[in-house]
Amino acid sequence: MKTSKILPPAINSAPSCAISAIRQAKTLEISLSGDWVLDAQLPALEPILAQIETQAIEKIVVSTAALGRWDSMLVTELIKLIDYAEQKQVAVDKTSLPASIQGLLALVAAVPERVDAHREQTQRSWSQALAVSTGKAIQHGKEMLIFVGEMMISIFATLRGQAHFRRQDLWLYIQECGPSALPIVTLISLLVGLILAFVGAVQLSLFGAQIYIANLVSLGMTREMGGLMTAIIMSGRTGAAYAAQIGTMHVNSEIDALKTMNLDPMAFLVLPRMLALIIIMPLLCLYADLMGIIGGGFVTVNFFDVSLTEYLDRTAHAVKMKDFIIGFVKCSVFGILIALSGCMRGMQCGRSASAVGDAGTSAVVTAIVFIVVADSVMTIICNRLGI
Repeated sequence: MKTSKILPPAINSAPSCAISAIRQAKTLEISLSGDWVLDAQLPALEPILAQIETQAIEKIVVSTAALGRWDSMLVTELIKLIDYAEQKQVAVDKTSLPASIQGLLALVAAVPERVDAHREQTQRSWSQALAVSTGKAIQHGKEMLIFVGEMMISIFATLRGQAHFRRQDLWLYIQECGPSALPIVTLISLLVGLILAFVGAVQLSLFGAQIYIANLVSLGMTREMGGLMTAIIMSGRTGAAYAAQIGTMHVNSEIDALKTMNLDPMAFLVLPRMLALIIIMPLLCLYADLMGIIGGGFVTVNFFDVSLTEYLDRTAHAVKMKDFIIGFVKCSVFGILIALSGCMRGMQCGRSASAVGDAGTSAVVTAIVFIVVADSVMTIICNRLGI
C-alpha cells in the first residue's frame, strides 16, 4: 500500500483543505478534507494526476468523510479529476460523494460544452489573413444580397396585400427617428457649419474674400456635409437601435413566435423601420442644411466683418435647386443603407446578450462603410455628369 498526501500552503487567514490518495491494488482512494470553498488555498492536483498517469490504476474512489464546507470550487476540481481519469480510461466511483455534488456533476455531464465556446488565438501569415478577410467580405456580400432579396419579396407581398403591415408602427418609427433626433442633429449641424466657416475664412481672409465664406458654407452643407453628417448621426443612433431591438427579439424567440403565427418578420418588423428612415432622412437633411448655414452665418457675421444681408445674398446666389436635390437624393440613399444595415444585423443576431451588443456595433460599422462608399460613388457620378 502506497500513500501520498498533499498539504495546503501555510496561509493562516484562508480556509484549509487537503487531498490525499491511498493506493490499494489497482484502486486509488482519494480523500477530501477541510473546507473546499472559493477563498481557500487549494492543494495541487498534479501529484494525484501523476499517480493516475504512472501507476496501473483501474478505479478511483473518492471519500468525503472529512469534508467540511464546499462550494462550486470543489465541483470544479472534481470535474478536472474526472475528465483526466476518463481520458486515461480509469473508472471513477461517484457513489460515495454527497447527493448534491452528484447532482451537480450529472448536470455538467448532461450539458456538453459548446464547441465554439473558446476563441482560439492563431497566428496567421499576411496571405492567410488576406484570404480570411476576403472570404468574410464575400460572405457578408452574399448575406446582404439574400437580405435585400427577402426584403424585396416582402415589399411585393405587402403591395399585393399578402403580408401583415401595421401602419401605426410606421408612424411610431417616424416619430422615433425624426422629431426625437432633432436635438442632436441641430447641435452637430450648427457645429459643422461653424467649423466650415472658420476653415474657409483662414484662407479666404488672406485675399480679402471673406464674403465667399457664405458660398463655401452653403454649398458644402447642401451638397455634402448636411446629408453625410445626418447619416452618420442616424447610423449611430437609429441603425444601432434597430439592430438591438430586432436582436433582442431574436434572443427572446419573439421572431420565432411571429413565424409560428404565420407573420412575415420582414414585413412586420423590417419594412416599417426602413420606410420610416427613407421618409425622414431627406427632411432631416434639409433641416441640417439650414442649421449648418445658420452656424456658418454666425461665425461670418460676428468675426469677419460681413453683414447678415451680404451673407444671405451670397448664399442665395451660390445655392441652386440642384444642390438641394443632390443632397436630398444622397440622404434618401443613406437612409436605405442605414435601415438595411441595422435590420440585417438584428436579424442575423445570435441568441446571447453579448450577441446583441455585437449586432449593434456591426450595424454602425456596416452603415458608415456603406455611406462613405455610396457618397464617394455619387459624388464621382455628379462630377462626371457636370452637376
